[in-house]
Amino acid sequence: MFHPRVIALLEQQEGLVAVWQLERAGLTPSAIEHLVGKLRRVHDGVYLSGHGPVTERQRWWAAVLTAPGRVLSHLSAANCHGIWDRREPYTVVTRPGSGGPQRFGDVLVCRSRRLEPTDVTTVDGLPVTTAARTVLDLLPSLGERGARRLVREALRTEATTTAELVAICARHRRRPGVRRLRRLAEEYAPLPAPRTRSDAELLALELLRAWGRPEPLVNVRHAGEEADLSWPEERLIIELDGPSFHRFPTEDARKDSVWRAAGWTVHRLSTDDVYNRPERLLELAPPPRASEITRQNGWKQTQEETGAPAQQRASASTPYSR
Repeated sequence: MFHPRVIALLEQQEGLVAVWQLERAGLTPSAIEHLVGKLRRVHDGVYLSGHGPVTERQRWWAAVLTAPGRVLSHLSAANCHGIWDRREPYTVVTRPGSGGPQRFGDVLVCRSRRLEPTDVTTVDGLPVTTAARTVLDLLPSLGERGARRLVREALRTEATTTAELVAICARHRRRPGVRRLRRLAEEYAPLPAPRTRSDAELLALELLRAWGRPEPLVNVRHAGEEADLSWPEERLIIELDGPSFHRFPTEDARKDSVWRAAGWTVHRLSTDDVYNRPERLLELAPPPRASEITRQNGWKQTQEETGAPAQQRASASTPYSR
């Protein structure tokens, strides 16, 4: 039978425990040796109970437990927060200190001289950098498209807010990527990111705003059916069809007929078009209203006065991509 303190650690940490934790719990060297003999070794000094396959969360816990003070970070933290959908080749953790990253097996250990308490949180007990800090850590390694996608997903899922992104830029003024993150936070601040149900919807709002088109309602019901993008003044609905569209053609046709019977014009656009052929969205969206033209002219004048690089200015031909 395990010591009650050991049982508590195993329950809190997905069945994992570290030798340094056992030492802090007051176990003697002989007791620790006897205990770990009943467990599976995952890393030096980190052990797992049970015999099933190691889960993703167990991999994260094992990496964090390799030494005191380490927290999940970078791509691993992004996956943990649900703002990155690609499996990282190794688990990344960050610890206080200086020096470059070091690889130990399938764990990459990074060091930070400014790993502040406000930059660390927990997700179901697992120590991890906040979503805002995670975005800041990743931005220098991403191109413009990847950076925008990451920021959009962090805002859409409410893992962070534009206010938190601006705040972390203020705390880490000299970090690489701060200027770009501040710019992106300011660009996305006016958009209702949490109302969107997909990255394609938020990207569509971004493009429409950049083009000076009227801002649509997002995921609002009309005639009893929820529409992706809608403009009540124009009685126009645009549905963005993702990979699941062809799985439910009858249901989509039914919704279209309900809207059309209620006097709406309905268009369907693939999410692939939003990413790779955004001009098709421009063709379907309502033309600018007088207020939008005024706002767009003011935005262009601001860009010219501040000398923003031309590649940062949005246009109908901007090749946004996933």
